[in-house]
Amino acid sequence: MMWRLGTSAADSFDRGMDDMNLLVVLKQVPDTDAQIRIKDGKLDTSGVKFVVNPYDEFAIEEALRIKEKRGEVKITLLTLGPKRAVEALKSGLALGADEAFHLVHETIDGSDPYLSAFVLAKAIQKLEADIILCGKQGIDYYCEQTGIILAELLNLPHVAVVTKLEISDDGKQVTAHREIDGGIEVVESPVPLVVTAQKGLNEPRYASLKGIMAVRTKKIEEWSLQSLGLTPDEISGQARVNYESVTTPPSKPPAKIIQGEARDAARELVKILIEEAKVI
Repeated sequence: MMWRLGTSAADSFDRGMDDMNLLVVLKQVPDTDAQIRIKDGKLDTSGVKFVVNPYDEFAIEEALRIKEKRGEVKITLLTLGPKRAVEALKSGLALGADEAFHLVHETIDGSDPYLSAFVLAKAIQKLEADIILCGKQGIDYYCEQTGIILAELLNLPHVAVVTKLEISDDGKQVTAHREIDGGIEVVESPVPLVVTAQKGLNEPRYASLKGIMAVRTKKIEEWSLQSLGLTPDEISGQARVNYESVTTPPSKPPAKIIQGEARDAARELVKILIEEAKVI
């Protein structure tokens, strides 16, 4: 199955493509091995190790591969989050990205995908980007919406859950493959566009010692939301999700073991299912 996408924003894009700008939007999330605790109805992240969102690692790796293939490519990283999120940017820079921008905000944690996309879109409008790459979802809240909403706010085409990405020689056309039930969907789109990366797109690399040492020479610029022209009221007014409280799942009752001969035990089990569990 093949689709061709196009928007007015993409159709009007007509600058030279000798140099390509790739923008990778990434997120810092709790390590999957972290022990998450709840305190006073909220997640307690004290002592939790944070890492780059694994799906965003596919996006970074794809940007690096495009750069290695095409040569004249600049890779910019962008993240939204508290001060600690700068470590996620450093991880991407160590892999080979060229520069990074940090939208510093201590309370926007990605739990509201519309709010996150709204703020990120304001920042991206200040940056040049031919292809915007995101992970398909964060492994913390599993919303799987931010990249798609971001594309809509920027009036750009998007292709989600991409497992293969090809760019035309002139850099003005992208062909993306995505897995669907029973087959592969092939989507063609003009540049610029938003792509969300799925597992299988590539195999992320590890940072080299040279790359880690080079981080200190690379640019990480902090932007406040106020520098984007956003006021606290405007930010809070964009939220679509409100978490009243967070609780752990209720404890399951202990299992009931039926003793006796198989025939008698089976008869007792049916009786319990009818009279107590009421599932028959």
